[in-house]
Amino acid sequence: MTFKTLKYLSFTHSGIYTCLLVAWIVPGLHREEMIFGWLHGVGWIVMSILCIDAVRRRVIPLWLGVMVAVVGGVGPFAGTVGFLYAERHARPASRATGRGMV
Repeated sequence: MTFKTLKYLSFTHSGIYTCLLVAWIVPGLHREEMIFGWLHGVGWIVMSILCIDAVRRRVIPLWLGVMVAVVGGVGPFAGTVGFLYAERHARPASRATGRGMV
């Protein structure tokens, strides 16, 4: 799993969460609320497992793994912002080689 793939999965998860919030706010979208709720829940579990493994393999830093796995259950936007921050503040050597963002 690469940093780039995890970043795009995080953006997707944030999009699903946005749809869940809209379905929750708009009256009468109970079925959609349930569907997006399940997608968010399963997505958070999958993202957590992938990020924990990515931390172990030194693809992402520990703080980003914590941001996705702990904070991401309530607000996946934090993980997405974390990926953007990590990408902007990565060491120049890791950008040149395409290796981990640690």
